[in-house]
Amino acid sequence: MKQIEEFLSQLSGIVWGVPLLVLLVGTGVYLTIRLGVLQVRSLPYALKLAFSPNQDKKSDGDISHFQALMTASAATVGTGNIVGVATAVVLGGPGAILWMWVAGFFGMATKYGEAILAVKYRVKDSEGNMSGGPMYYLEHGLKQKWLGVLFAIFGALAAFGIGNGTQAKAVADLMNSTFSVPFWLTGIVLVIFAGMVILGGIKWIGRVTAFFVPIMAAFYILAGLIVMIMNINLVPEALGTIFTYAFSGKAAAGGTVGAVIRFGIARGLFSNEAGLGSAPIAAAAAKTDLPGRQALVSMTQVLIDTFIVCSITGITIVMSGDWQDSSIDAGVLTASAFGTMLGGAGPYLVTFGLLFFATSTILGWGYYGEKCFQYLFKNPAAVKAYRTVFVLFIFVGATASLDVIWTLADVLNGLMAAPNLIGLLGLSGVIIYETKRFQKKAKEEREVS
Repeated sequence: MKQIEEFLSQLSGIVWGVPLLVLLVGTGVYLTIRLGVLQVRSLPYALKLAFSPNQDKKSDGDISHFQALMTASAATVGTGNIVGVATAVVLGGPGAILWMWVAGFFGMATKYGEAILAVKYRVKDSEGNMSGGPMYYLEHGLKQKWLGVLFAIFGALAAFGIGNGTQAKAVADLMNSTFSVPFWLTGIVLVIFAGMVILGGIKWIGRVTAFFVPIMAAFYILAGLIVMIMNINLVPEALGTIFTYAFSGKAAAGGTVGAVIRFGIARGLFSNEAGLGSAPIAAAAAKTDLPGRQALVSMTQVLIDTFIVCSITGITIVMSGDWQDSSIDAGVLTASAFGTMLGGAGPYLVTFGLLFFATSTILGWGYYGEKCFQYLFKNPAAVKAYRTVFVLFIFVGATASLDVIWTLADVLNGLMAAPNLIGLLGLSGVIIYETKRFQKKAKEEREVS
């Protein structure tokens, strides 16, 4: 078993190595240029669409723009925002945070392109619900069904690790270490809660995440802002440290500028999932008249994940100075940093933050895995069986130590990106066409109003 784990660990390093990171960022750069830096030009309108109380209710789709955004955010705003950022700082130094921002900036264009294609090529399933994502635009757009099948296999399996077991284990570990709650009890509570939501399908997931995600994000963001306001004199120094270390090669491990860039970009993309192909599955369920409209909404998810939530974690860690203490493990660095800045309440705040973040990730990835499985097996009964197994596996994740499965899921998660990026580059012309079509429609709407 140990040999298998070592092999998978090496394979994970290869899959998440420089070639994939270059392809992920390169796709974002390419789309940014072709779209005329749309993530800057259209951001105000995108935010207006995402948070407008007047959501599109007449168009085809299962959930509103906002619910689709919150479902995608539920899946991405998770342990990566707390533990992932800390790991980037431990391995790449404070400068990794800047490269995390760079990855997020270009990732906004990638996320926009994914959502356009997801809505463009979505289909209705046998129960009248929308199904879309990389598997559908790879089959119907790029005409390469085998790539769609590969993506669906990777996604359906990866959901059990990245979006299920690892999240349940993180919650169980925290509840046990902070409040001495038995692992089995945490597992049962998570199974009951997640089961009530996931077994109800996307409409239930959309409703719950639309209520749940804004509250948990606001809670964490408010705590971070309190830290910064209370220590406003340290913020400029922290930002200066981030920018200085980004180009100095002074990493906590690695010691080169290349290491700083690699760890920053890798953890940034792992957190916001731009290019992995997961979020467009949620975007495809949105009620929208044109692909470009939902694409702008989906683009804002990277802003929330990377530029707000991850930034709060990263800046707090740098301000605290705890990143310089090599005895502090990455898994507890964020809690230690908040403890340094807020006193005894800090670790509890991070514990509750991670509790909510990890739980929401389970909900979002439950839907992603289900849709990948549905693409492979059209039978509704098989899909319901997948939901049930996914929910029950939460208990396994909370109570067992299955490192081999988690590492395998990490590999599969990375493999999801390859066919998705091929689809994005191959269908970039469609992305540009749909963008121009929507911009023409938006201009007409402004003139009428």
